[in-house]
Amino acid sequence: MELAHSLLLNEEALAQITEAKRPVFIFEWLRFLDKVLVAANKTDVKEKQKKLVEQLTGLISSSPGPPTRKLLAKNLAALYSIGDTFTVFQTLDKCNDIIRNKDDTAAYLPTKLAAVACVGAFYEKMGRMLGSAFPETVNNLLKSLKSAESQGRSEILMSLQKVLNGLGGAAASSHRDIYKNARSLLTDRSMAVRCAVAKCLLELQNEAVFMWTAELENIATHCFKALENSNYGVRVAVSKLLGTVMATALMPKQATVMRQNVKRATFDEVLELMATGFLRGGSGFLKSGGEMLKVGGSVNREVRVGVTQAYVVFVTTLGGQWLERSFATFLCHVLDLVSHPRATQTHVEAVYSRRCVSFILRATVGSLLGEKAQIAAAKEICQAIGKQMKAVEAVVNDTSGENKSGAADIAASQHVMVCALQELGSLVQSLNATASPLIQEASIGLLETVTSVLLHPSMAARLAAAWCLRCVAVALPFQLTPFLDRCAERLNNLKTSPEAVSGYSFAMAALLGGVHQCPLGIPHAKGKMVVSIAEDLLRTAAQNSRLSLQRTQAGWLLLGALMTLGPSVVRYHLPKMLLLWRNVFPRSLKELEAEKARGDSFTWQVTLEGRAGALCAMRSFVAHCPELLTEDVIRKLMTPIECAMTMMSHIPSVIKAHGAHLKASAAMVRLRLYDILALLPPKTYEGSFNALLRELVAEFTLTDNSANTTTSLLRSLCHYDDSVLLGSWLQETDHKSIEDQLQPNSASGSGALEHDPSSIYLRIPAGEAVPGPLPLGVSVIDASVALFGVVFPHVSYKHRLQMLDHFAECVKQAKGVRQQAVQLNIFTAVLSALKGLAENKSTLGPEEVRKSALTLVMGALDNPNPILRCAAGEALGRMAQVVGEATFIARMAQYSFDKLKSARDVVSRTGHSLALGCLHRYVGGIGSGQHLKTSVSILLALAQDGTSSEVQTWSLHSLALIVDSSGPMYRGYVEPTLSLVLTLLLTVPPSHTEVHQCLGRCLGAIITTVGPELQGNGATISTIRSSCLVGCAITQDHSDSLVQAAAISCLQQLHMFAPRHVNLSSLVPSLCVHLCSSHLLLRRAAVACLRQLAQREAAEVCEYAMSLAKNAGDKENPGVNITETGLEGLLFGMLDRETDRKLCSDIHDTLGHMLSSLAVEKLSHWLMLCKDVLAASSDMSTATPLSSGKDEESEKKDEMDDDTMFTTLGEEDKSKPFVAPRWATRVFAADCLCRIINLCENVDQAHFDLAMARSAKLRNPTNDLLVLHLSDLIRMAFMAATDHSNQLRMAGLQALEDIIKKFASVPEPEFPGHVILEQYQANVGAALRPAFSQDTPSDIIAKACQVCSTWIGSGVVSDLNDLRRVHNLLVSSLDKVQAGKGSSSQLYRESATTMEKLAVLKAWAEVYVVAMNIKKEAESKPKRAMKSADDDDDDYGTIDELPPDSLITLVQPELPTLSRLWLAALKDYALLTLPAEFASQLPPDGGAFYTPETIDTARLHYRNSWAPILHAVALWLNSTGFTCSESAEAATVPGLQKRAAPVSLNQASGATPSAKSLPEINKDRMHLILGVSIQFLCSPRPEEPIEHVTACLQALHTLLDSPYARIHIAEDQLIGVELLSVLHRLLLTWNPPSVQLLVTGVVQQVVRAAQDYLQEKRNTLNEDDMEKESCPIVGEGGDSGGLVPGKSLVFATMELLMFILVRHMPHLSTKMSDSPSHIATKTRLSEESARLVAATVTILSDLPSLCSPAGCMTILPTILFLIARILKDTAIKSADNQVPPPVSAALQGIKSIVTLSMAKTEDTQKQWTALIRSTLACILEYSQPEDSMPMPDEVSMLTAIALFLWSASSEIIGVQSLQNGCMNRFKNALNSCDPWVQAKCYQLLLSVFQHSNRALSTPYIHSLAPIVVEKLKAVERNRPASSTELLAVQEGIKVLETLVALGEEQNRVQLLALLVPTLISYLLDENSFASASTASKDLHEFALQNLMHIGPLYPHAFKTVMGAAPELKVRLETAVRASQASKAKAATRQPTPTVHSAPTIKLKTSFF
Repeated sequence: MELAHSLLLNEEALAQITEAKRPVFIFEWLRFLDKVLVAANKTDVKEKQKKLVEQLTGLISSSPGPPTRKLLAKNLAALYSIGDTFTVFQTLDKCNDIIRNKDDTAAYLPTKLAAVACVGAFYEKMGRMLGSAFPETVNNLLKSLKSAESQGRSEILMSLQKVLNGLGGAAASSHRDIYKNARSLLTDRSMAVRCAVAKCLLELQNEAVFMWTAELENIATHCFKALENSNYGVRVAVSKLLGTVMATALMPKQATVMRQNVKRATFDEVLELMATGFLRGGSGFLKSGGEMLKVGGSVNREVRVGVTQAYVVFVTTLGGQWLERSFATFLCHVLDLVSHPRATQTHVEAVYSRRCVSFILRATVGSLLGEKAQIAAAKEICQAIGKQMKAVEAVVNDTSGENKSGAADIAASQHVMVCALQELGSLVQSLNATASPLIQEASIGLLETVTSVLLHPSMAARLAAAWCLRCVAVALPFQLTPFLDRCAERLNNLKTSPEAVSGYSFAMAALLGGVHQCPLGIPHAKGKMVVSIAEDLLRTAAQNSRLSLQRTQAGWLLLGALMTLGPSVVRYHLPKMLLLWRNVFPRSLKELEAEKARGDSFTWQVTLEGRAGALCAMRSFVAHCPELLTEDVIRKLMTPIECAMTMMSHIPSVIKAHGAHLKASAAMVRLRLYDILALLPPKTYEGSFNALLRELVAEFTLTDNSANTTTSLLRSLCHYDDSVLLGSWLQETDHKSIEDQLQPNSASGSGALEHDPSSIYLRIPAGEAVPGPLPLGVSVIDASVALFGVVFPHVSYKHRLQMLDHFAECVKQAKGVRQQAVQLNIFTAVLSALKGLAENKSTLGPEEVRKSALTLVMGALDNPNPILRCAAGEALGRMAQVVGEATFIARMAQYSFDKLKSARDVVSRTGHSLALGCLHRYVGGIGSGQHLKTSVSILLALAQDGTSSEVQTWSLHSLALIVDSSGPMYRGYVEPTLSLVLTLLLTVPPSHTEVHQCLGRCLGAIITTVGPELQGNGATISTIRSSCLVGCAITQDHSDSLVQAAAISCLQQLHMFAPRHVNLSSLVPSLCVHLCSSHLLLRRAAVACLRQLAQREAAEVCEYAMSLAKNAGDKENPGVNITETGLEGLLFGMLDRETDRKLCSDIHDTLGHMLSSLAVEKLSHWLMLCKDVLAASSDMSTATPLSSGKDEESEKKDEMDDDTMFTTLGEEDKSKPFVAPRWATRVFAADCLCRIINLCENVDQAHFDLAMARSAKLRNPTNDLLVLHLSDLIRMAFMAATDHSNQLRMAGLQALEDIIKKFASVPEPEFPGHVILEQYQANVGAALRPAFSQDTPSDIIAKACQVCSTWIGSGVVSDLNDLRRVHNLLVSSLDKVQAGKGSSSQLYRESATTMEKLAVLKAWAEVYVVAMNIKKEAESKPKRAMKSADDDDDDYGTIDELPPDSLITLVQPELPTLSRLWLAALKDYALLTLPAEFASQLPPDGGAFYTPETIDTARLHYRNSWAPILHAVALWLNSTGFTCSESAEAATVPGLQKRAAPVSLNQASGATPSAKSLPEINKDRMHLILGVSIQFLCSPRPEEPIEHVTACLQALHTLLDSPYARIHIAEDQLIGVELLSVLHRLLLTWNPPSVQLLVTGVVQQVVRAAQDYLQEKRNTLNEDDMEKESCPIVGEGGDSGGLVPGKSLVFATMELLMFILVRHMPHLSTKMSDSPSHIATKTRLSEESARLVAATVTILSDLPSLCSPAGCMTILPTILFLIARILKDTAIKSADNQVPPPVSAALQGIKSIVTLSMAKTEDTQKQWTALIRSTLACILEYSQPEDSMPMPDEVSMLTAIALFLWSASSEIIGVQSLQNGCMNRFKNALNSCDPWVQAKCYQLLLSVFQHSNRALSTPYIHSLAPIVVEKLKAVERNRPASSTELLAVQEGIKVLETLVALGEEQNRVQLLALLVPTLISYLLDENSFASASTASKDLHEFALQNLMHIGPLYPHAFKTVMGAAPELKVRLETAVRASQASKAKAATRQPTPTVHSAPTIKLKTSFF
């Protein structure tokens, strides 16, 4: 293939390859040429032009295939337009000669077609340059058009289209000729030709004025004829032509009108012409209604559907603005269509016409109009409905009978009503909450108008009105409850009108069905209301025969609708329902028999309707309340159901007796029965199988049914992939709802509400706008087929055989059309049964059953009906699946092989080839491996059968199935299959689109089979890969959308396996073009592919898409609307237009992927995108709600506004008007905003730091940081939060909360002490205020409360008055909460109130927690505030600083109320978390904030809000709570008096609250809080937010601060133990250090509480036992020292602490360090770990105080071991001599343990001594520096040693070996080269020397003092250079001074003789003083000071020493003189004595 990549065709290479591969080689060269010509250098091209032209023209006559000729023509034209044009006329003549050639053989055809294609391409590219030759060319083409066959005809027409395109107005002279020749071909028998004509005429109408003036009517007539017997492609093409011509006739293009003055058609004429087609499909204007009606005959459905599409094209071409202006007229016209008698000849036809009109309205109003315009349109529709209704009322009230045609009018008006109401409903539903102005404005009267239709005489209109109400209620949920109430009230008032009973019950049922779409639901009581109304209706049905039917139906309909509310409501009414159901049916067989004889036809009708209604309500119950279906309930249900089954057999005789009009009611009963049985487990009705199956089989084999009704289920039971054979891909087009009418099965697409009123409350099937149940006749057959599939797997083999034989018999008996119908139904049933078997994993049965089934299926494989063949193939595959035996499969396969080898007819070849495919599909590659070779070879042969495209389609489809199912086993056949696919792609005419679609499927399957191998570089793989790419290129270029979609999915697969080889630069632009395609499947494929590409290479995708925007001017790609917003802008735009779920979700994903990879880099771009989308909401909401009395100015402005809203790029571009983004898109944009903020957070902190961001921007102006866009973020959140749409408000508030959280702490660099959010406080307040208005839904209020608390707690606002604004919102909500249950009028379900109230309490709790924290901080650092006055660099200035308790002053007044409500909420939560088995203990009338009915939904709300409330309660109790009782307050709040009883937990119901004493109340509170906490901490669910865990732990910590709680937890040790073990469990599952720190905090509190309690106990004991000698032992461990796990607090604590320690220092545990997985790494602990370890050590060292002496001995070894090890591991030398927290904790621990008083009892003395000695020995050993370990920190180790020396007695430590060790450590330290160590060592020595116990200190003095003296003497020679060294010297001197002081009088002189000379040696003489360093000078001063100090202290000894050495005296005197002189000089600069004032240094202070 690489050889084909050259500018000239490589003829040698071509000659060398085989004949078969040449076309591919040539195609590949042409592909290369196509890319390279555009980019090549012009001179290069010109040099080789001659040769190139020769080669290309040579190819024309080499009979190229369709794709090749297309490329060839394109290249030739490009070559001439780039190079010289000298020879273009020669080439053109050559082509014309070829076209003129009379050779008509098939072999010469490709050459002719290639020449035609070249001519077209020349004119398209060069246009007027070839103008002189065009008349000849056109005549030539037209001449050959007459004689050409279909392929030639379409090719010539395509060429003519290009000629017209290239020449434009210049071709005017030939316009009429072309028109005359072309229009007659509009009715060509080839569909491809019809499409080509339509496209050609569409091109012609751009210039040919006569087409839309004089010829307008003829064009219409021809188009109508063209639509007869058309296919989908023709309908799309012709409707485009018709619609465009009509639009042009109405609004001609400016240029053409200027040229010729023309008479424009009027609006009415145009519409009248279109209506002709819609109503009659014939020709000529409608003269008058009368004449038309005489001309009988039905309307042709294809024409109607085509004209419907033309209407949409017509409106779309004229554009949204036009529609807005002329909507009233247009609406009137379209509604007239459905009221026309010809449109409604039969009911099914009427339904079809309605669907068409609804489609026109939905496709235009729904997508062309923006939200404002849609509201205006809704008003118009409202008025139209009102007008119709007035006319109807006039007829109904007209009793005189003058108005004869009245009945016909009413009949016609019902269809108008249905269309209008459905569109109104859809409009309101799509507008959602944005539609609120429609409801709120009285002048529109939407509700009155719609409700008035509920009294329409026709049921269809009433149902449509009910549906419309449901749509309104779903869009505006706050209307739901008022609607229900209104309907109930009217129903009661108008009980006597049959229409009212029916209409209002429809409305109520519809509303109840809509509840599941409203998350907030309806009040629980409405259920009771509905039940009582329904009961009343059923009870009174018999009273009045005029009403009995309606009342019966209405009663059951309401009960069925009630069931959709789900188990929580139905549970309460179930007993009553079961009773009602039982009473509808006779109790016994006797009664059933007796019944037959009684009654007239009317009573039977009512009875049957009643029973059908009851069964329908049952079905609804089973479907919506599966949780309530206990065995008992099913048993009770089965009684009436079994009775109904028995009744079925009696009905035929009843119908015989009373007339055929009962048939419908009887069928309805059967339908309901089948429906409910299909939902129940078949086991429950096993006994009735026989009778039931008889009924079912009779139903679908049409035994008692004279009509040939067919089921609608066959398509859905066939496999989705067979859509290409069934044509069911039409279900996936934008025209689905009207194309359904043209499907062959009975009444297809005629779904309408009136066929089954119960569907008004059922869930709508996905993807449908309005529920459309099929007519009863079809529904019953569908239900029977479905039930047959459910029952069949449970039936005995004998019965299976009987049924299958019976089926064969039925097929034999029937003839003609009836046989087809019966066969279709039987096949659907058999497929349904086989599917059921497969799902149940059961088998088909023994040999004879299989045989019978096989005969049935095989017989249909050669049925002429393709759908039956398809079903038979599918059934065969399913049989193979359920039989699952190799021999059976082999037999079936062999049968088809033989058939295919011999058969020559198309039918059996297609059927059996599909059979092979289906076998492989269901048995898979392994099961059918041995037949693979034969299957493939047969199918490859069939695929080459060029005589029948149908055989090719079916065989290729099967081949694709086999490739798919064989997987890797197919690898051996890939090459031959691929080469066949390529050959066919290059030769099959493009008009056989199905073949091309199947080729695309095969290609995709092959790519998947080869899979990841495609990345390889081997020769074979490269060939396969390039073949795949060529195949993709050919299919990509095909004109059919489905083929293009297949190409895209092939490329998508390729990109997945071999991304490097897919060229994105050409793929992405083509995908972008497809995004604007009119074909849904193609748009889906394009978006799905983009989604995959955006996952990996979002940046490249966007770049290539932008390149398309740059070249948007080219003619090449018209209709691309990528602007500067790029692909993402286009996708956002698509979200507004698309309604397909799958497509929208893929667009969301694609945008999501692009956002996550690009948003941070292109921040401004994405924020602008979101802002532009969101800005639309401000347009909507700022407009006053459509008020009428405005002044002229604003009227003008408003019109302007609408115009600007739709301004398009230029006048020309009317096709795609810009519609302001709809609410759903805006919600998505708001979500994107939140995602962008989160993405920035993960990338770089600079996004949230203004100072950093500004400097980054200065460094590099392209840097784009989020914080610089803060005002935009706030603005967007504000726009969203104040919108009409509730979803958008939620999203906006969420965004606002995110912004506050992320930016709250960002400082404002220009105003120190302020944060940047401060300037936006007005915006935040304004965004929150509307959310607290009276009519806001609960979920929004709840969210707003959350934002409020975040804002108040964020600390942004420092001014109390500013805070008050937001705070007042919370205060107002609190008032609402206090109002108690049931006081406000309820719109939503009770749990919505629960949610709202809990959200308010949670918000207050959060604010209170923040307030208390601020207060606590303020109290803990009072110095801070003082200091900040003179400290400029402090982090906040003194001005407007928040007084520390200001926030608390806001909360304080509400605390009494709040605390009570919080406790009540916690109590509720505690009850709701009880396991299910304690359900009986729950209070029967609910809790403080929930009702028992909504308990399940309430649980969720409690779960979201309990944690902050718990924390707040703990804080409150800790500050005041334990001292005040709640009963005093309970009485003061009016709403809660009646609720006061259940306020405290387990108390007798009779007790009054005041009877409880404070201690009892407190005890309850403690139990409550501990209970809630422990319950939660036991097992927090992993998805629980970490805030809940931390809040809970903080609450416990706070609680245990209060003395009451400490006593409570210490008194009952088990609570403490329990708490600790729960905390231990928590640590096992929750890792974050923050949680662990909090846990240690709580543990410490528990231990302290126990300590205090023990201390108290000991003190009291000590007082008692002063007199007695023996004192009882207090503390854990008792006498024996044993600790019981599970009861011992100490043990539990140690277990938990050990867990934490080992988690952070694994080597502490031998188990851990010996395990193979442990890696011995000693890394420095992180700061958090260090704090944790320190905390654990602190707690550990507290534990001994909880034990008795014996207990101490049990735990001390462990504790001391741990402390020593931790000291060793953490005391590592650091550069800055910082002491890490664990070290100081360990030292502190050693001190507290060594000084334990109670350990030293006689019994434990020996053990104690041993323990202390070994610990000291350990520490000495650890402080020995080792080579492998990091340098230990000598200071900490020495400190530890010193601690032992001070605290323990000399008997313990005075052992020789320990003493030597200690001295060595001190010696090492003294000799250390680090002055810091020396200094510390001196300090410690000082303390040791000063020890009160002389026995201990003396050996140390003797050993170490000489070294000290030596060291200090040496300083004279080596003066200190730094302050640290100076410090060391000073400390050393202090030691000497102390020794002097300690010495006895007689030794003082010797001691001073050591000290004084040393000091004097430090003095400098005057000369050197000036030049000395500061440290040196300081030493001089220090020495001088000391000498001056010592002299007076020991005058005698001092004199002696000085006298002995005169030179010392001299030095001292000079120094003193110098000092006095300098003092006099600078009395001000007196240096303070350095460290003299503080004799001990900081480190000591932390230990003593």
